[in-house]
Order: sequence, then structure tokens, then C-alpha cells
Amino acid sequence: MRSLRMKVVMVMVILILALMTVIGAFLINGVGNFYISEFYVQMEQTFSQSFIAQLQRLPEQSPDAPERMKELLMAQAGLGIDIANRNVYVLSPLGTVLSGSDQRTSVDVTPNLLAAMNGEVGQERSITNDYMDLAVPIESSSGSYIVYILDAKTTVDALTGEVLGIILRALGLGLVICLILSFLLSQILITPIRALTTGTREIAAGDFSQKLEVTSRDEIGTLTKNFNYMAQVLQDTLSEAENERNKLSTLFLHMTDGVVAFSAAGTVIHYNPAATQMLSRSLDPTTRFDEVFAGKADLEQLLALRRPQYLEAQMTAGSRELELFMAPFSSGQEQGGVMVVIHDVTEQRRSEQSRREFVANVSHELRTPLTNIKSYAETIVSAGDELPPELRNQFVGVIIGEADRMTRIVQDLLTLSKIDYGKMEMNISRFPFSRPVRSVYEAAKLNAEQTHGHTLTLDCPEDLPEVDGDRERIEQVLMNIVSNAIKYTPDGGKIQITAGVSGKTVFVRVSDNGIGIPEKDLPRLFERFYRVDKARSRESGGTGLGLSIAREILKEHKGDIRIESVYGEGTDVTITLPIAK
Repeated sequence: MRSLRMKVVMVMVILILALMTVIGAFLINGVGNFYISEFYVQMEQTFSQSFIAQLQRLPEQSPDAPERMKELLMAQAGLGIDIANRNVYVLSPLGTVLSGSDQRTSVDVTPNLLAAMNGEVGQERSITNDYMDLAVPIESSSGSYIVYILDAKTTVDALTGEVLGIILRALGLGLVICLILSFLLSQILITPIRALTTGTREIAAGDFSQKLEVTSRDEIGTLTKNFNYMAQVLQDTLSEAENERNKLSTLFLHMTDGVVAFSAAGTVIHYNPAATQMLSRSLDPTTRFDEVFAGKADLEQLLALRRPQYLEAQMTAGSRELELFMAPFSSGQEQGGVMVVIHDVTEQRRSEQSRREFVANVSHELRTPLTNIKSYAETIVSAGDELPPELRNQFVGVIIGEADRMTRIVQDLLTLSKIDYGKMEMNISRFPFSRPVRSVYEAAKLNAEQTHGHTLTLDCPEDLPEVDGDRERIEQVLMNIVSNAIKYTPDGGKIQITAGVSGKTVFVRVSDNGIGIPEKDLPRLFERFYRVDKARSRESGGTGLGLSIAREILKEHKGDIRIESVYGEGTDVTITLPIAK
């Protein structure tokens, strides 16, 4: 009975059985009622007033009235007396058989007979009785009689049996036809349903490419169309969901912030590579919340939060400074959990520290010359004419020197500011790289040899390739490097300037045998205001900004600068620039 075909067959069979049963009941009941009605119509037509009057006169003509009365009754064709099925009796008022069409000597007392005994015509009819009868009281001068007609309903029963047989034969034929039609109907219904079932199974398996053929315009055809439409909508929806999932997955994997999701039980559900990198540890499904963020927050407290509530915390993992944002991602503890977003604020903290150091350095660098200027100026003012001219000129020279020093600091700061905000103007032109190299060499040679006793040599081919750039800025960089070599090399040292070609770049290397740079200071040489020997740098007028400016200028030219040094032995500074196309 689980099969739709069997259900259709059983419904059709039950329908036929019910229909034939109702029809049979109506037919059998109709046949019985028809014959009963026909019986009483015949009796009513036979027992007319004239016929009853004739029966009433018979006893006066013959002493054998009951027998004569029976013969007269049997002579009436309308009574249909056939002795076997329908009989006539002449009864006494008490129901005794005086004469009859058969040999019966007594009859059963029926309701109609009782009515005749009471002087009324007994003609009640009932389809449930196995007989039909009529009792008519006859009153005459010689006595009272009851004419009683009794029909055994044999004809009715025979016809009812024949009708029942016809119904049964029709039922059998109807069942055969019903089975054939129901199988055909079920096949018509089941074929598209099976196709729908197969299509549904394929969709459940993830294959949305199947399109069912619409073979009819009825409800099943409409269902098939809707099924195809549903499959297309599902395919589009899943494609969109897959695209969104891929977007989120890509974002999750490649976002710079770390993300770790924990279940309500405290175990890791998801995490991205940035989280493991920031936390400096591996994560897996067995890792627990307390192991990673012990002391930073309580898991139960986080699960009790409601959106948009969250907790902030900070932690240190190795050399990284991390900022944590923790919030539940579902209101139900069993289905939800906690999401932790990790920000790496190491660079931010370093930048803040650098800004503080920068402000402190600028304040210090400007305060020193301002203090000297103020001191010498106050001395000149307070001494007045008593100050010897030679000493006054010396003090004025100091003031001018400190003012120049402040000017250089401000100029360097202005240059860095322009670089930071991208407002430094570059006068780009194409020129042979040998020109700025030789220009710087010629400008620094006199100071190096006469003031410090250095030996400054140059190895620069005349046919160096051309470069595109701001020649003045490049010369500024070269001059800064050569000046540092002159400053930090003891008098009488050797400084070598070498220029050449390396692949698709030109380079210039400034080598000296000066004091060198300690290894620990090499990574910080390009920080602003950073100086290895602060006292000597300040004495020589250095601001600690030269190398920072040089690196930024070279970045603008897509060049590079590299410093190699051995403390106490010397330093090599190399800059490279791309050759002009």
C-alpha cells in the first residue's frame, strides 16, 4: 500500500464496489417496491365497488356461498391466481378457511387479516415481509366473510435474484475494466512523478543541470515546470552562496587581522593564518580558550554578553603587541561561541614611540642652539662696551653658527615633511651618472685634503650610462655620504669613491677606513635623529637626519642605499640607481 499505483487501484476498486453496491441496493429495493405496488394496484382495480356488491349477493343465490365466492374470485384475471405463488381464500370472520385455491386449511394471522377481522380492508404493505396479502371484509344478509389474497413473492424474489446476478456480473466486468483503467491511470500519473523523484534525488546529490521534460499541461505539468524553476533558483542561490562563501573564505584567510572562533565549550572552531602568526603558536581543534587567552577574559563572562557588547584586552606574544576584541557570535550558548579578533599594534606602538622620540629630539636639537644663542647674546648685552671687540666678534660668530645650525635642522625637517606628504618637487632630467659623482668629488676634495689631511680618490668611468632623476637631489645624497666619511674618519685617513655599472643599475660606493659603526647600530642608522656618536655628531653640526633624507630621496628615484661597516676598521656605503631606458 506504500505504492501510489496500488493506492490508485485500491481507490478505484473501492469506488466500483461502493457504486455497484449502491446501485444494486437501489435496483433490488426498486424491484421489490414496484411489484408490491403493482400487486396492490391490481387488487384495487379488481375489488371495485361493483365486484364487491356481486360478492355480497352470492350467498342469497346459493347455500354454498364460500365455494361460489372462491370460483368468482379465481375467475378474475386481475388477481393473477396461479395456485403455486398467489392464492385466494374465503375466511370466516374469525379467520377460519372456508374455501381456498389450494389445500391449505388455515392461514397465518397477519396485520392485514387482523384489520379485516375488525371490519376494515387490510392492505398494509412492507418490503421486508416475505409475502404480500390483502384482506377484504364482505358483509351479506346470510353472513360475514373475509376475502384474503396471499402472494408468496416468488416472482419478486426470482426477479431480485436475477437483478442481483446481473449486478454481480456487471461488478466483475467493472472490476476488470477498473483494474485495467486504474493501472493505465496510475502509469500516467506515476511516470512524471518518477521523473520528479529522480530529479529530486539528483538535486539532493548536487546536480542542478537536469531539466525535466514537460509532457502535459495539467497540474503535474505545472508541477514539473515549477520543479525546473525551483532547480534553477536553487542553482543560482547556491552559486551566489558559494561565491559569498568564497569571498568570506578568501577574506578570512588573507585578512591582516587575526581571527579565532571558539565553541561554547572553549575549543577552537576556526582560525586564519594571521592569528597563528600573531600569536606565535599553532592552533588546532584541541586548543582551548584558556590556553591562548589565559587571564585576559573569562569564557563564561563572554558567552553571557549580548550584542553589541564586547570586551577589549591586550597581550604580548613574543615581540608583538596585540589588541584583542572578544564578543559572542550567537545568543545561545550551546549553538554559539566566542569570536576573537586580533590586531597587531606593534608598529602602531613603535610609531607612537617614534613620534614621541622625534618630538623630544627636535626639541632637544632646537633647544641647544637656542640656549647658546641666548647665552652669548645676553653676555654681549650685559657686558656692553666693556666686552673686547675680539671677544664680541667671537660671540657673534658663535651666534651665527648656531643660527645656521638651526637653519639646517629646520631645512632638513622641511625636506622630510615634503617627502612624507609627497610634496617634494623633483626636477627630473636625463644626465650621465658620472657628472654628479665627479661634481661631489671636486666639491669635497679640498675640504678633505686640506682640513683633515685625508686622501680622497675617485674611480669613475666617463662613459657611465645615463639616469633619469633630479641631479641636485642626487648630488645632495652623495654629498651627505661623502661628508659623513670625512667627518667620521680620523685625520689622515683614506676615502675611496668608486662608480660603475651592475646589471640594469649604476652604483657609487664610498669606502673609508674610519671609526666604523657598531653592529648593533646598523639597523637604526636610517631612523630620524638617530646618531651613533651623539657628542661627535653634534660637534660637527650633524642633525641625525641626513641618512633618512638620503634614503627617502633614493626611494623617489627607485634606488637603494646599503651600509656595511666593521667597527674600528671602516665603512662602505653603496647607492644604486636604475639606468634610464
